[in-house]
Amino acid sequence: APGLIKIRLKFLNDTEEVAVARPEDTVGILKSKCFPGQESQMKLIYRGQLLQDQARTLRSLRITDNCVIHCHRSRAASAAAAVLPEPGAAGPAPPGLPLAGGTLMVPTVMVVLALGWYFRINYRQLFTAPATVSLIGATVLVTFLAFGLYGQ
Repeated sequence: APGLIKIRLKFLNDTEEVAVARPEDTVGILKSKCFPGQESQMKLIYRGQLLQDQARTLRSLRITDNCVIHCHRSRAASAAAAVLPEPGAAGPAPPGLPLAGGTLMVPTVMVVLALGWYFRINYRQLFTAPATVSLIGATVLVTFLAFGLYGQ
C-alpha cells in the first residue's frame, strides 16, 4: 500500500520479522503493533542508538523502507514470559571453555599471595609492619572472594 514502509525487526537469535508501518507512526505505536502487551520489555535499537523516546516518529528517526531495527527483550520479563520462551530461542548457554580468561584470575592471585608470604617469611627484614598488615588484609580479602565465587 502507498505510504507504508516495511521494517525488518532482527532479534538476538538471528531471526527476522517484517513489520509494516507508516512513517508518521511513533516508536510507541510500532512497539504496540509488533509486541502487544510487551512494550515495556522490548528495547529497539536503530543504527546503534536505543530508541527511548516513545513519541518520536519513524520519519524523524530517518527510518525508511527496508531498514533494520534490532530488538531485545529486557530481563524484566513477566512470569508468563519466563515460562514460555520466545520461539527459536536456545536453552541456557553451555558452560564456557575450561580455560577462559576469568578462570585463571583467582589461581594467579593465589600464586602472587603465596609468593608474598614466602618472601615475608624468608626476608622478614624487608617487610615493615604496614606491609605485613596489608599482606594479611589482601589474603583475607582474596580468601573471602574465592569462597564467594567457588563456594556456590
